[in-house]
Order: sequence, then C-alpha cells, then structure tokens
Amino acid sequence: MKKVSCGVLILNEHDQLLLAHATGQRHWDIPKGGAEPGESPRDAAVREVREETGLVLDPAALEEIGRVPYTARKDLHLFRVRLQTRTCDIRACRCESFFPHRITGAMTPEVDAFRWTDLPDLPAFAAASMTAALQRLPGPVASRA
Repeated sequence: MKKVSCGVLILNEHDQLLLAHATGQRHWDIPKGGAEPGESPRDAAVREVREETGLVLDPAALEEIGRVPYTARKDLHLFRVRLQTRTCDIRACRCESFFPHRITGAMTPEVDAFRWTDLPDLPAFAAASMTAALQRLPGPVASRA
C-alpha cells in the first residue's frame, strides 16, 4: 500500500505557487507531509503548512483536489488555497519543524527558504517527481478558486 503525503498548493493573485526549500537539498517543494494516526488529510495538510511555513490556514478555505500519483511508493493528497501577497508576506514564514542534521546532529529546520514561483518555472526548482505530479493535474494549479 502506498504512503500518502498531504499538502497544499498555495497560490497568490499572480498565479504563483509558494515553494519551500528543503534544507540541504537542491529542490524546492510544496508544504506537505504524512498524516498522524486518526488525522484527516485536510487536517494533516493544514498542520504541515503550519509546521513548515508558520502560516495558519482555515481548513474550510481549502479546496480539495484529491489524491494524485506522486512516486512509486507515495501518492499526494492535495488541496488548494489562494492567498493575497498583501496579507501573506513570505518573508515572515518560519519553519517550526526540525530534524537532527546528518553530520553535526544539530537541530535543523526542515525548510530554510520560501519563494513565489511562476508555474512555467516549476521544473527549475521542484524535483522531477513533484513537477510531473503537478503537470498531470487538469488545470487546478492555476485555476481560480
């Protein structure tokens, strides 16, 4: 059985997607992660956004996209929300989720930078698996909610 990672496509009024840089990696990603026992995909997605960006989303504001293929061992359960850049300053985003650094053991944020990305530029930033998953969606990444 495949694992499921719950995430949110956060778009601004310019149809740019919020990406978070995975610390120590080359790629940027959407805020996402696994659900805790008994947690719904929606609640997991909201929690992951809060932990990885510090943004607090209203669960009722999320538009469900559904489960989409991601990798051979994992699917994505995606939601979408639109935020205005005037009320969502990504310079204030802070990752609240930490892991021990593989060399030093120091607690390190899971995410270390944030950016708004134009959708055509997604392949230059996101991993190939994420780019492919989002490109397979029938228009919901850029459609207006």
